[in-house]
Parts: sequence; C-alpha cells; structure tokens
Amino acid sequence: MISRMSESLIKGNISFVNHEKKYVLIEYEQNGRKKTVNGGIDEKIQQIQKDRKLIKKIHRFHIGDTVCFKVKTSGHGDRMMAVDIQYLYNNGLDALINKAKTANNFTGYLKVANDKYFVKEIETYIFFPVPFSPWQIQPTDSEMNEAVSFSLENLINKEKITASLYHKKFIPEYYAAVKAFKTQTPVDSEIFRITPHAVYLQFLGNKFQAKLGFSAPTYKVPTYKVGDKLKILISFLSESRVIVKEVPIGFTGNKG
Repeated sequence: MISRMSESLIKGNISFVNHEKKYVLIEYEQNGRKKTVNGGIDEKIQQIQKDRKLIKKIHRFHIGDTVCFKVKTSGHGDRMMAVDIQYLYNNGLDALINKAKTANNFTGYLKVANDKYFVKEIETYIFFPVPFSPWQIQPTDSEMNEAVSFSLENLINKEKITASLYHKKFIPEYYAAVKAFKTQTPVDSEIFRITPHAVYLQFLGNKFQAKLGFSAPTYKVPTYKVGDKLKILISFLSESRVIVKEVPIGFTGNKG
C-alpha cells in the first residue's frame, strides 16, 4: 500500500460529479491499466490551492473535464484519493460553446443541488446553473423529469456560463409590469422604507420593490413618510432587475 503522496502529476478525465457531496470520480490510465479514484472538490479545498498558487481560480467541475492531480492514501489509509486536482480543459464544453455561437438551442433535464437549479445537457451530461428570476414560478417536482430546451449565456467566460430556459412561467404581476413598462403607464406604489437619500417602494401587490433616489441639494425625502403613495414609471425592467422613476410633473402619457 502506498503510504505517501505521489509527487508526479497524473492526467485523467472526470466521469462523475456529485456537487451536493462535493466529490468527483476521475478515470485515468497508469502503466497501461485503467483506474478510477475519488477526489474532493469543495471550494474551501480549491481556495487553499489558489492561495498556494496551484490554481488561478476556483472552478466548477463538469463531467468530461480533463484534469491533473496527485494521489495519496486517505486519512484511514484504506483507499487512494485524488488531491491537488487542477482543471485543464473540457473538449465537450468547448464543443457546446462553439455550437452555441451558431445554433444556441440545447436539450437537457432540470436538476436540483443545494437548493439551486441546474440543467444537465443531454449528450455531454455537463451541468449548467439556471438563474431564476425573483418573479419566476419555480418548477414542480414532476417537471424535474421532463426534457427542457435552453440556451447558453455568458459564453465568453466559461466559469460564468449559465443556462436560460426557453419556456418560463412568471407570476401575473410580472406580466403586468412588462405591460406597464412597454406602454409607460403609471403604476401605484407605496413607500415602505426611507433613508437620507432615497425612498424604497413596493408595488404591484408588493411583489416588486425598487429604490427611488434623490440628489442634492433638492432632497425630497423629508417630505415623505412610510405609507405614502407615489405614482411611478418603470424605466427599466429585466427578468432580474427593475428601475423606476417618479411620474414627472405634467406627464401626459397613459394613465393607470
């Protein structure tokens, strides 16, 4: 039994990832024999590697990642384990990125790990995080077993690639906000918090919250109090953010 760490780096490919339990299974070849070994991928471990200058940045591991690593016996001395795991490249991921540049349409299955949603691409089994809007309806348990179509976002940075589902469901208030934004229709809001330089509003059934800031030297904040009503216009709206402004004096647009 090997009782000390192997000093030579070994090259292998990740064949299984368990993000919830934070470990991977690596397949590699040594002396003409195919072997497998487990290794931890906890971010705390990667942070130590980063501090030791072994890696440049923390990586979210995927099936198909080519990595290099060292092996040593476990703390109990009963098995081998991979340590100092370093990501090298992933040909499968590169192929998906190249495809996305011309035909950004993929199929996969929704998964949940650590209360976060991911989609597993159907051919490569690579997991991509799925950001959910604060106004998006969460999928049901039965939908977790159904195939979904998605596109890939943030292609320039591999570490920040996310999946965007093509078919999304939102709460009714979100669709009302979209309509008000497109038509620039005033919306009723209520102040729920006041600071020296801004008031914080809630509107559309309190499903939306936004800040309304004021610039010196014409602070209006002291003239307001919590519970006051304001007419606002939505000046920017995305699936994750909303920006509002007070209805200007003399505004003659649509009336809510």
